[in-house]
Amino acid sequence: MATRLLLIADTHLPKRAKVLPPQVWEAVEAADVVLHAGDWVEVDLLDELEERADRLIGVYGNNDHGVLRERLPEVARAEIDGVRFAMVHETGASRGREERCAAAYPDVDVLVFGHSHIPWDTTAETGLRLLNPGSPTDRRRQPHCTYMTATADAGELRDVELHRLPLR
Repeated sequence: MATRLLLIADTHLPKRAKVLPPQVWEAVEAADVVLHAGDWVEVDLLDELEERADRLIGVYGNNDHGVLRERLPEVARAEIDGVRFAMVHETGASRGREERCAAAYPDVDVLVFGHSHIPWDTTAETGLRLLNPGSPTDRRRQPHCTYMTATADAGELRDVELHRLPLR
C-alpha cells in the first residue's frame, strides 16, 4: 500500500502567519507522513503537528532556536515505503545544488529542503531527486504560498504535486 506524503517548510509561525492555512491542515489529515524542512520559529506548531500527524519527520532551520534545536535534528533520514529520504533546511546557492547535494547525500533517493521559500523539483545526474515545497505562509517574491504532496510506493516516489494556496 502506498504512503501519502506532505512536504512543508518555512512556516515561520507566528511571525509570517498566525496559523497554517486550512488546506494545509486538510493535507496533514490526509497524509501518512508529514515532512517539515525547518524554520518553524515557535515550538507550538511542532507540538500541534506531533499531535495531529500520523507520523512527523522534521528538522530545524536557521530561524529555529532553543527547544526546537533540542527536539529536532539538523538532518533527518528515513526510509518510507522503500524510498530513502534525507531532509535538511539549507542546501546553499541554487547554482551547483544538484552536484553538491548528490555528493553530500549519495545514499538517498530524495532530498527535501527549505530555506529559500522557492519551490524546487529537480533530479541530479546521480538520480537524487531534490524537492523544496516552498512556504505555505510566506511567499516572499513567489506568486503563491505553496506546499507539496507525493506518494512513496514500493521504492518509487510518485505523484509529486506542488499545491498553490490562494492569496490571503
